[in-house]
Amino acid sequence: MAINKKEEKVEKKSYSAKDISVLEGLEPVRKRPGMYIGSTGPQGLHHLVWEIFDNSRDEAMAGEADKIELVLLPGNRIRVADNGRGIPVDKHPKTKVSALETIMTVLHAGGKFGDGGYQVSGGLHGVGASVVNALSVYTRAEVHKEGGIYVQEYSIGKKKADVKKIGSTDYRGTIMTFEPDIEIFKEIKFNLDTIINRIRQQAYLVKGMKVTVIDAREVDKKIDPTSTFWFKDQGVEAPSQTFYFEGGLQSMVAFFNQDQKPVHDTIFYVEKQQDGVGVEVALQYVDDIISKVNGFANTIFTPGGGTHITGFKTALTRTINNYVKANKLVPEKEGTFDGTDVLEGLTAVISVKLPEIQFEGQTKDKLGSVEARGAVETAFGEAFTAYFEENPDEARAIIKKSLLALRARKAAKAAKDSVLRKGALEGMTLPGKLADCQTKSSDEAELFIVEGDSAGGSAKMGRDRRTQAVLPLKGKILNVERARLDKMLASKEVKALVIALGTSIGDTFDLDRARYKKIIIATDADVDGSHIQTLLLTLFYRHFREIIDAGYLYLAQPPLYKIVKGKDIRYAYNDDEKHKIVKELGGEVEEVSEEGDEKEEEEEKEKKSNNKIKIQRYKGLGEMNPEELRETTLDKEKRVLKQINVNDAIEADKIFDTLMGSLVPPRKSFIQNNAKLADIDL
Repeated sequence: MAINKKEEKVEKKSYSAKDISVLEGLEPVRKRPGMYIGSTGPQGLHHLVWEIFDNSRDEAMAGEADKIELVLLPGNRIRVADNGRGIPVDKHPKTKVSALETIMTVLHAGGKFGDGGYQVSGGLHGVGASVVNALSVYTRAEVHKEGGIYVQEYSIGKKKADVKKIGSTDYRGTIMTFEPDIEIFKEIKFNLDTIINRIRQQAYLVKGMKVTVIDAREVDKKIDPTSTFWFKDQGVEAPSQTFYFEGGLQSMVAFFNQDQKPVHDTIFYVEKQQDGVGVEVALQYVDDIISKVNGFANTIFTPGGGTHITGFKTALTRTINNYVKANKLVPEKEGTFDGTDVLEGLTAVISVKLPEIQFEGQTKDKLGSVEARGAVETAFGEAFTAYFEENPDEARAIIKKSLLALRARKAAKAAKDSVLRKGALEGMTLPGKLADCQTKSSDEAELFIVEGDSAGGSAKMGRDRRTQAVLPLKGKILNVERARLDKMLASKEVKALVIALGTSIGDTFDLDRARYKKIIIATDADVDGSHIQTLLLTLFYRHFREIIDAGYLYLAQPPLYKIVKGKDIRYAYNDDEKHKIVKELGGEVEEVSEEGDEKEEEEEKEKKSNNKIKIQRYKGLGEMNPEELRETTLDKEKRVLKQINVNDAIEADKIFDTLMGSLVPPRKSFIQNNAKLADIDL
C-alpha cells in the first residue's frame, strides 16, 4: 500500500502591485539573448514557450489556478491562458506605471521576488515575461481581474499604448500571446512533440492541474484569438490533447513503466513537508537492469542530479541494508548492497519545492540547495522504512532484485578485471583490427567506427593517417539494452570498441582518458546499416553517456549518389540534392547500376556524348573506392557530420526502452504509430 502524506496547506497571501519587485532594465536582452534563453536556435525558441507557460504553472502550484490552455496559432504565434489570479494592473509604487507594464517591460520584475507573490516558483527567477516580450515582434497581455478586462500590447519589448480597460468579465486569469522576432531566431518552427512532452511532464508534477494543448496552425477559417477567454470556446476544429493526472508522480512512474514488468505491484509514494522543503517521491522496481531516477526542483528537471538526488540515494541504500540486516534476509558472505545494487531496475521521481532555490551553473542542470539533501533523506527514509514494514512481500521482492544485481556486479567486475589484466599483460595492446592514428593528442584524433571489412579497407586507405583511426566492426554488435557488463565484455566487437575508446567502462569510466574527441559512426544507408547504427547509439547512450554529453559522438553522412558529367563529379546526399545537381548540369540522365559497373562504363564511353549525366546510387560504404570515401566522408573540409546530443533525456530513455527492450508489443505499437514518419527507400 502506497504511503500518501499530504503537504500542509499554505495560507494564501494577497497579490497586488506592491508585491512586484524591480531590479534592473531590459536593454541587454536583445543584445545578448543567449544569456537569457540559452540559444537563438530551436532550444531557445521553445524556451520562450516555457517561460510564459511556467508563469501560469506557478499560479497552479500556488493553488490559485487549475486550468491552462496553450494554443499554437497561425503566423508563429503562441497563446497561453490560465484561470489564476491575473497579473496585477494597479500602479506600481516604484515605477509609477501599471504593475502589468512593469512586469512586461522591466527585467527582473515579478512576483517571484516579493513576499506576497509565490512561495515556490520555477522559471527564470521572474524575468521570463519581459525576456519573451523583448524577443518578440508582437506581444499581447490580457488580464481578467476583479470583473474587468485589461489589455496592453507591445513590440520588441516596448509598449504600444498604456494599459487599457476594455470591458467587463466573469472570468479571472491571464492570457498571453506572443510572436517571436524572426531577426533573433532566423527560423521559427515550433515542434509540437517537444511542447507536448514538456507539458505532460509538468502536468505530472502539479497534481490537479489540467492543461490543454491545441494546434491551430493549419486552421483554414479566420480566427480571432482575442474574442473568447478560452480559445476552445471559439468552436475551431483543431487537434488537441489534454493532460490531467490526479496521481501526480505516481502517474508519472506508471507512465515510465507501462511497457515493463513490475517487481512489486504498488507504486511507493510519499509527499511531506520537511524542514520547510516540500518533498515528493514515487518509485517502483521493474524487471530491468537500467535505472531511471529523475529529479525535479520547483518543477525544473535537473538532469545533472544534485542534493535532492544525493539525499534520496543515501536513504535508499541505508533503508534497504538496515531492513536486510534486521530481518537476516541475505547471507553475510554476500556482503552489503552498494548504491548501484539498489538502483538496478528502479524507476523513481524525486520532486522538491523550496522557497529559495540554488542551482549549480546557469543551465539549472544540477540542484545545489543544501537543505534539500537532508529534507529528502529524512522524509523519504522514514516513509520507505514504514513501507517495508507494512509491505513485507514487496520488500522481499525488492531485496531479491537487489541481490541479483549484487551478484551480477561481482561477476561483471571479475570480467572487467580480466579484460584489463589481459590488456596490461599485453602492454595495453589495442585491438588488432584497429588502424590507429599517429597523433597522441585526443583533441586532434578521430575514430571512425565503420561497418564491415570492405568499408574498413577503403577507409584505412583513404584516411588521414596522422589524425584518423579506423575500427571496422563485423556484423551487428550485441544489443546492450538488457545485457550486463560481463556479457557485454564477452562480445569481441564490444570489447574491441571499449579498449579502443580508452575510457574504460562502468564504475571506472574516465572521460579524461578518451583517446579520441571525435568518434564517428559510419554505416551503410540501408536497413542493416540503420540497425547497426541504432545498436551503437544504444551502447553509447547506456554506457558512455558522458561521451555524448561532451559532444564527442557523431554520425557520418555519406552521399547517396555520385553524379558525373564529363569531368564534372558531384555528390548528392538526398534526392532533392540529386535533382538540383542534375538541373544545374543539364543534359540527358543515364542511371548507372548500383554497383557502378566500371566495365560497362568503359564500353559505352565512346558511344555516348559528354552531355550524358551518369548517376550512381551507393548502397554501402564498401562500394566506394578509397578516393571516393576520402572525398565524401573522411575529408574534414567536405564531409557532412551530424553531432549526437540528448535534449530530452527522459524521452530518449523511454524510446531506447521501447525500441531496444525485450517486449515486442510496445515496439510494434511505436512502429505502427510512427511508420508514416519513416524515410523509406523503395
